[in-house]
Amino acid sequence: MAVPRLQEKYQKTIVPVLQKKFGRENVMSLPRLQKIVVNMGVGSNLSEKKYMEEAVDVLTQITGQKPVVTKARKSIANFKLREGMNVGCMVTLRGIRMYEFMDRLISIVLPRVRDFQGINPKSFDGNGNYNLGITEFLVFPELNPDKYSKSQGLNVTFTIRGNSDDESREMLREFGMPFRADAPPKRKKSH
Repeated sequence: MAVPRLQEKYQKTIVPVLQKKFGRENVMSLPRLQKIVVNMGVGSNLSEKKYMEEAVDVLTQITGQKPVVTKARKSIANFKLREGMNVGCMVTLRGIRMYEFMDRLISIVLPRVRDFQGINPKSFDGNGNYNLGITEFLVFPELNPDKYSKSQGLNVTFTIRGNSDDESREMLREFGMPFRADAPPKRKKSH
């Protein structure tokens, strides 16, 4: 099986760039993508099984892997939620599937998002991991919009080995992640 394009790019071009930028000889000290977790909550539609089946189907088509159904850890009366109820589903991608998903996300999916200005460069967790929310799953081209009764969002988490947000941001930027440039200050109109 062929090596994914982004994996080859990481090994041949990104690693040397990061080594030069951070002044490190040891390749293992550089940030590296460990896994991508795609998570979708079903939300207020817990009573209908149909929405959970749709969410599982969506994640299967998007990632090429069967998702795990996630259950509520504790009961919350206000949300009519009991411990053990199905509340969403998630997929953990590693290796070849991870790089192929990231490639599709950067080159096809994000440009299809309506009014896309770039992704938030501050959505790191302090340990170098990045979270990205997609408001509508129909931006994925492999999905048929007529098949789904309700569009909903999903969350993509990039787990990156290393412990610096800045280094992780630099690595994702080298992969081609379209980070939003900080907005320039607005100039005052002269009369």
